[in-house]
Amino acid sequence: MQIKTGYVAILGKPNAGKSTLLNAILGERLSIVTNKPQTTRKRILGILNRDNCQIIFLDTPGILDPSYPLQERMMGFVERSVKDADVILLLVDLENDRNASDTINAEIVRSVLSIKNVKKILVINKADLIDQPEIKKIMDNLQSLKMYDDVIPVSALYDFNLNNLLEKIIGYLPEGPKLYPDEQLTDETERFFVSEIIREKIFEFFRDEIPYSTEVVIDDFKERENGKDYISASIVVEKDSQKPIIIGKGGESIKKIGKNARTAIEKFLDREVFLDLNVKIKKKWRSDPAMLKSFGYQIGDEY
Repeated sequence: MQIKTGYVAILGKPNAGKSTLLNAILGERLSIVTNKPQTTRKRILGILNRDNCQIIFLDTPGILDPSYPLQERMMGFVERSVKDADVILLLVDLENDRNASDTINAEIVRSVLSIKNVKKILVINKADLIDQPEIKKIMDNLQSLKMYDDVIPVSALYDFNLNNLLEKIIGYLPEGPKLYPDEQLTDETERFFVSEIIREKIFEFFRDEIPYSTEVVIDDFKERENGKDYISASIVVEKDSQKPIIIGKGGESIKKIGKNARTAIEKFLDREVFLDLNVKIKKKWRSDPAMLKSFGYQIGDEY
């Protein structure tokens, strides 16, 4: 049987629906999803296995003009994913970027569109929000630019047209053996996904700057045969004033984060856990190269 195998990078502006698309394709909630932009900070690898193919998806942070070192590292993950990709999906949020100009004119996307020998699919997301005649008009205009190999409308939220998108991707992938075992879904550890789930709950619970100033570190993760797994995690903040906000009056806020995170973690791991959360202050960690590296935001040859 002919096997197609390759890497597919998912690129787009913040809140375009990249993580929702990956989760919908895999049928698993691999990437965290919130209604706030810049939720994804690193690239998330998700593997779709079929008898005739293995598609290795790379979910990436939303494309932006970086204004501090953490965002520079985030864009580094985007650039790395582009270099690894056999196919690039440029995801456009049809609701907020109707003619795709914001996405297409982004500096990183411009450089991506100039790459040779890589197939590029412009994916118009949230097609369920626009009537069909207008979608056709938008697609015709975008196809006339001849900057990509295909233009495909989808709704990641409602699984609309995803099979068509997958068939296009498979058609563009090179032949080759599978790179991962069939049962493998990702290359990340359980510790990583637990930290992401906790961070997701922080994004859901807090507004303004707080979610963007936090990082989650798993301090201890013990699997127990005769009891609940034990997980100890630190929520890292940048300022002294942020710690009491995370904790809340009488510990109310951190208890709520812990309760919601524990429920989601148990669903993800399919087993019971005891979750112990605490808060640490690391001044200006988003701009500190050493701390960024310790949190997994490496750049260049450190990847």
